[in-house]
Amino acid sequence: MDKKSKMQAEKHLTGTLVLSVFTAVLGFFQYGYSLGVINAPQKVIEAHYGHVLGIAPLDRHATNTSGEDGTIPVTEPWGGTEGTLAPPADTEEDLGTSPHLILTMYWSLSVSVFAIGGMVSSFTVGWIGDRLGRVKAMLVVNVLSIAGNLLMGLAKFGPSHVLIIAGRAVTGLYCGLSSGLVPMYVSEVSPTALRGALGTLHQLAIVTGILISQVLGLDFLLGNDKMWPLLLGLSGVAALLQFFLLLLCPESPRYLYIKLGKVEEAKKSLKRLRGNCDPMKEIAEMEKEKQEAASEKKVSIRQLFTSSKYRQAVIVALMVQISQQFSGINAIFYYSTNIFERAGVDQPVYATIGVGVVNTVFTVISVFLVEKTGRRSLFLAGLMGMLISAVAMTVGLVLLSDFAWMSYVSMVAIFLFVIFFEVGPGPIPWFIVAELFSQGPRPAAIAVAGFCNWACNFIVGMCFQYIADLCGPYVFAIFAALLLVFFLFAYFKVPETKGKSFEEIAAVFRRKKLPAKAMTELEDLRGSEEA
Repeated sequence: MDKKSKMQAEKHLTGTLVLSVFTAVLGFFQYGYSLGVINAPQKVIEAHYGHVLGIAPLDRHATNTSGEDGTIPVTEPWGGTEGTLAPPADTEEDLGTSPHLILTMYWSLSVSVFAIGGMVSSFTVGWIGDRLGRVKAMLVVNVLSIAGNLLMGLAKFGPSHVLIIAGRAVTGLYCGLSSGLVPMYVSEVSPTALRGALGTLHQLAIVTGILISQVLGLDFLLGNDKMWPLLLGLSGVAALLQFFLLLLCPESPRYLYIKLGKVEEAKKSLKRLRGNCDPMKEIAEMEKEKQEAASEKKVSIRQLFTSSKYRQAVIVALMVQISQQFSGINAIFYYSTNIFERAGVDQPVYATIGVGVVNTVFTVISVFLVEKTGRRSLFLAGLMGMLISAVAMTVGLVLLSDFAWMSYVSMVAIFLFVIFFEVGPGPIPWFIVAELFSQGPRPAAIAVAGFCNWACNFIVGMCFQYIADLCGPYVFAIFAALLLVFFLFAYFKVPETKGKSFEEIAAVFRRKKLPAKAMTELEDLRGSEEA
């Protein structure tokens, strides 16, 4: 970000804008908390399930690891039985009886139903966002979060397995809606100079939620037999806070102007968000976007895929979501505890929390990097760094039995993998989709991208264990190959969106097969003209 842009950004950073963005991303905090919270109390919750169902619990050891950015926590595929959903080979026959299978089924459903809820609700994001408006929609869907957290918080007072599964499903419905509504609102209220930086706050909220759930899930805090219902339902506090703060937030000026045609209300909203800045420049941009939207029919999800006008942007939007979920970050987070144990760390759970801290710190750093270096550059750098780290992880795990010091190679690879993930592939997919589309197709595009993210989430959570069982320590070689594919796709297809209006980005995609490299040159040319 040059000096002129920096001064402009500081000028636009008002108290109302900060409040609005903070309030919105509380939805992503709840998302992250829900991802991480289910792992820590696994052992005590299973014991409670067994008590309610009259089944002796399986001998498992809960871990403090958690999925990252939407993936269901996965299980130990080799080298031990820690946190495993499937029994180890030497006890499989004993645990293969019907009662134990029932207990396993209930636990698996308790974890995975969250992603199912997200998949189901993600398709309704566009409809509810346009029907109620961005702020009212977030207000209404918060009821789902409060209800889901109440069900889990009261789990001890009824059939715990039913209440937890129902609560996780309802919070999943909330998170599926929130994961679409929040980026939509934040992108529309943010000035162009701050859109990327504020967009990375989605990821910061997620990792903060995961980290807090990991810390609170420690046995001596809330991850014990007495306090686990409070641990599961605690994000309801964030839901209540968001509900009341949303009453103070202005509606999206783009929604008011383009969707409802309320010019004066849009101006008032802009003045609240921008302070004393003249709103007419943004109003003129909205008018141009409105005219463009008026010249085309309403964009449905089907049209996103059938119309050549949107096809390239849709493919990019889906691929950035897939690359986030299939990058291997969830496996890295899971294996961190096991690798720290092999390295001789006395309390591997605290080392894993240390990884969570690094995760959070570098997400904060990415907030400042994304507007300085651009989305495309960070995304590419992150993917390449993760690729190198995945190769190092594979070498470390394969040679671990022969060379004890290879455990330290693996430990370093864990931290580097997490750092590179938070530099680009972690935060960028959450807001770049909203940048790729103008007002007309944006709700449908966000819904499709959200469904893709949740579906990949579910696939990783359900399939990773079996792939890891088959491949052993070579499983990270698969992630390395996938990361290479994602890097090549990003290099040739993902455009730079930094500093561009929604219409400028849409115009680029309307040009037939414009290479990403040409877009970068276009950005440089545009920057030199403005200078």
